[in-house]
Amino acid sequence: MRAALPTEPCRAGIERIHIDMPLPLQQTVWRWLLCLLLCGLLLPVHASDATAIYYPRWSDGDESRSNYMLAQLRLALDKAGSPLRLVPTHTSMEQERALVDLQHDKHLDVVWSMTSHEREERLLPVRIPLDKGLFGWRVALLPRERVDLLKHVRTLDDLRQFTAGQGHDWPDTAILQSQGLPVVVSSNYASLFHMLQARRFDYFPRSVLEIGTELQNPRAQQLVADPHVLLHYPTALYFFFSPRRPELAETVRIGMERAVADGSFEQLFKQQFAHSLAHLQDAERQVIELPNPLLPSATPLQRRELWFSPTQLRQTQVAPK
Repeated sequence: MRAALPTEPCRAGIERIHIDMPLPLQQTVWRWLLCLLLCGLLLPVHASDATAIYYPRWSDGDESRSNYMLAQLRLALDKAGSPLRLVPTHTSMEQERALVDLQHDKHLDVVWSMTSHEREERLLPVRIPLDKGLFGWRVALLPRERVDLLKHVRTLDDLRQFTAGQGHDWPDTAILQSQGLPVVVSSNYASLFHMLQARRFDYFPRSVLEIGTELQNPRAQQLVADPHVLLHYPTALYFFFSPRRPELAETVRIGMERAVADGSFEQLFKQQFAHSLAHLQDAERQVIELPNPLLPSATPLQRRELWFSPTQLRQTQVAPK
């Protein structure tokens, strides 16, 4: 095989090199080149816009669930002096898909999620709880006609008589199961509301920061918040970043620390959740404490300014470890 040195111009002004080879071999080479080109076009690649931070889009109708997290992320970037823009992915992503995508640095730059040993091994957390720990304070969603289902629940043993619904990849699922609580899971968040109404399970534990917004959604028209029981386990909702982007994680960490120090983090938190906190504190519910076997030892529980504690809720039932 020999490449001829002379070249001739193409109509587009690009020179074409003639290669002397048998026709069948030329056809094979062109097939391979076409295959490589198509593979290059189809392979997922990380967004190349260096001015943007890509985050996972929620499914239609649930976009407002990300408003607070995005506001805190924007605040952190502003405090760190970063000009980066926040851009959603083109399509929606369920939680585990987003975490895997982030781990492999494909399309995403940031995901917010409850922490666990496994997630902190795979990803870079910024250990400032966006929720101030309130994702671990849970009130059950119930069908309206079963509002008193948990009225006589006083202990963990009482609660074991009922089945909870959860996402299949949520840390909450493992936390509940570790205490012997029956759980039915789904891979789709929205379907859990329909499953509850169809009595595929008895109750759907939701964070006190989520339940108010969720009850306003049309799919929850026949649902109510349980007035009798409050579950609690220590946990934290963090921003997570790819191990390949430590500089981005550090930028957000610096910005969040500055926002905590000057009070703007707390101000934003109260603006978003004042109504939810008042409702939590005013309610008289039986509190059932659950240990969290997934909580990493690096969780900054000693930093009291990062956590919310509803001290009005005195009576508790502690689950055995």
